[in-house]
Amino acid sequence: QVQLVESGGGLAQPGGSLRLSCAASGFTFNRTGMSWARQAPGKDVEWLCGISFGGMVTQYSDSAKDRFTISRDNAKNTVYLEMNNLKPEDTALYYCAIGIGSDIRQSQGTQVTISP
Repeated sequence: QVQLVESGGGLAQPGGSLRLSCAASGFTFNRTGMSWARQAPGKDVEWLCGISFGGMVTQYSDSAKDRFTISRDNAKNTVYLEMNNLKPEDTALYYCAIGIGSDIRQSQGTQVTISP
C-alpha cells in the first residue's frame, strides 16, 4: 500500500535551515508528481510546493518561493524540502503529498519548530 515517511524535522533557530525528506513506497514514484504541505496549529493546511515526476517542473506558493526548494531523487524514491532562513511562522507539521498540487495528508508528517 502507499506509504510516505517524512523525516528531518526538529527544532531550529530563526534564520536557520532544515532539510526534510519523504521516503515513498507502494506506488510508481518516478511517474508521480509530489508536493509538500504544512499545517500550523489552529490554521488551515497550506500547500507549499510541488515537483513533476521527472523533477523538471517545480511550483511554489508565495510563502515558499524565496526560501524553500523542492527536489527529488527517483533512484531513492525520495522527495526533499530544503528550507532556509526559517522564521517562527514556519512552525508547523510538514508532510509530503502525492500529486504536484496536492495537500492531502496520508502520513504522520514531521514537526518543525522554529524558536530562539
